[in-house]
Amino acid sequence: MINNQESYYTDVDKMHVATDCIVFGFHQDELKLLIFNRRVQPHKGGWSLIGSFVKLNEDVDHAAKRVLRDITGLDNVFFEQSRTYGNAERDMGARCVSVAQFALIRIDEYDEELTEMRGAFWYRLEELPELVLDHYQMVIDALDILRRKAKHQPIGFELLPEKFTIPQLQSLYEAIFQRKLDPGNFRKKILSFKILNRLNEKDRSSSKRGAFYYTFDHDTYEKLLKSGYNFDFL
Repeated sequence: MINNQESYYTDVDKMHVATDCIVFGFHQDELKLLIFNRRVQPHKGGWSLIGSFVKLNEDVDHAAKRVLRDITGLDNVFFEQSRTYGNAERDMGARCVSVAQFALIRIDEYDEELTEMRGAFWYRLEELPELVLDHYQMVIDALDILRRKAKHQPIGFELLPEKFTIPQLQSLYEAIFQRKLDPGNFRKKILSFKILNRLNEKDRSSSKRGAFYYTFDHDTYEKLLKSGYNFDFL
């Protein structure tokens, strides 16, 4: 079918389509980005987002899933398209349009050995090296989307372990929005949504009193969302 389609467009210029993944993780109260050392020209040796050309018989989203699986070993990574980058001179290697995806992974679940074997490493956002092409702009745009979504959707839970404490959740939101939040107000607001299930287990790593662990209640959240409930996490 694809070959038949191509035969209709013999007079149209060809170009490449790529997908680049902006992979965020949360570790030690900091938001981090997964980047790798580019192994091919142009810009060989430079720091790059994780990406690939889209294969001829491959959907763009399937290409992103393939890239994320190959670099992290994970199959069920949260991701969605952020923007398409089509500046005519964005890639000196060829005329190439890139569909960017921003992804959120739990750092405690990925395959660290596989990731390092691929030449990829986590960097604090404040310490990012210079990125090739227009990849830094992709990061800025993805951060903007993440912040807008995190304000009204529980997207941040994709970055946390399955069980977490309220202080850990607050640290995540502080890392995403780069500002301090009042602990009392944050706790009161997040618990008022009734989308967290408290466990009979505490994290005592930071104090003898400890903090209760919670899990995210997806079912209750979906019911509230369908009812028109207005979430405002900040």
